Amino acid sequence: MVENYNARFISRLTRDTVALVLAGGRGSRLKQLTNWRAKPAVPIAGKFRIIDFPLSNCINSGIRKIGVLTQYKAHSLIRHIQQGWGFMRGYFGDFIELLPASQRTGEGSWYVGTADAVYQNLDIIRSYQPKYILILAGDHVYKMDYGEMLAYHVERESDVTVGCIHVPLKEASAFGVIEIDENLRVTSFIEKPENPQPSPGKTDETLASMGIYIFNADFLYEQLVRDSDFTNTSHDFGRDIVPNIIRNNYRVMAFPFRDVQGGDPGYWRDVGTIDAFWKTNIELVSVRPELNLYDKDWPIWTHQVQLPPAKFIFNTADRCGIAIDSMVSGGCVISGSKVYHSLLFSNVSIHSYSEIRDSVILPDVVIGRHCRISKAIIDRGCYIPDNTIIGEDIEKDKDRFYVSEETVVLVTPEMLGQNRIY
Repeated sequence: MVENYNARFISRLTRDTVALVLAGGRGSRLKQLTNWRAKPAVPIAGKFRIIDFPLSNCINSGIRKIGVLTQYKAHSLIRHIQQGWGFMRGYFGDFIELLPASQRTGEGSWYVGTADAVYQNLDIIRSYQPKYILILAGDHVYKMDYGEMLAYHVERESDVTVGCIHVPLKEASAFGVIEIDENLRVTSFIEKPENPQPSPGKTDETLASMGIYIFNADFLYEQLVRDSDFTNTSHDFGRDIVPNIIRNNYRVMAFPFRDVQGGDPGYWRDVGTIDAFWKTNIELVSVRPELNLYDKDWPIWTHQVQLPPAKFIFNTADRCGIAIDSMVSGGCVISGSKVYHSLLFSNVSIHSYSEIRDSVILPDVVIGRHCRISKAIIDRGCYIPDNTIIGEDIEKDKDRFYVSEETVVLVTPEMLGQNRIY
């Protein structure tokens, strides 16, 4: 079993591994939050970007050769990686390289699928000379030791290993659904089925792919070249590559995910919708959130401008600056207003006599006086005028803002007639 492998053995595996982070997706289900940024670049958890989680998992796991494949509106993502991850200088063979869509294969097309994104960079990937290639989605929030998955992959003599987790059946149509035998060998992989079936012995959940794959490098090259020769393919790992490998009876194993804190199942969130994004952030303000951002043994790395501490001012009967059951990031000033059960990103200013409840306020937002905001996401750079009320009359909110299925109100600068801050 994996537990029999020592740390030195795993460290050798991680040194022979290249991680490829697929970060080119638009994330259209996040609505206006991704109008001007790729989904992996969306701010999350008070001070991070979504991509910081898979990148931090790589660094903490000992995987220090990383390629980030970008495409859709990648400016803020590229800037964030350059600013926050520039410590990977390459002196010891470590690096984080940006691999933008650049029509390297001469076919005149951008990346047309996740597998095609990797295929178009095969010359670069081969130059790294890896034994194993770890494919990661750049838009999920979780903490995971990839070294354990690598040891499992080698122990089971797999051609491909798929990270997997149980998800509620009602949500399974958004994932690749997996069937396994008693030895955890994958027997079926269906990407985003219309009518997903429950796992054996379950009624309300099924086993889903996390979008995490480990390939033996030479085997992956063969599969990508083969896939590129066909026209009746979407050139996607979940829709084409992995199902075809299973049909041809190669050895595909499932790796059940347990996060680094020993949870079972591990914490993993696809923040692909406005409701999921709001819920993932709001969960963090609870007394004992499932995602522990205070874990010194598994830090999440990021770029953050040097900012002063958060500041709370005024304390009179009608004008008190407080935040209760909330997370407040550096640079924030809460001036004579009340914040309840909310998450404030960096450089948020809230002027007097306002009240914020159950809301996620992204960086550089200014909220005027006498405002009331409930169950909302306020995008970066918004200025909320005095006396604005959001979240109390959903029908009125729909006239100006986006309202989700679960009545989360999304507010962006454009909806307010304001210019965007990049």
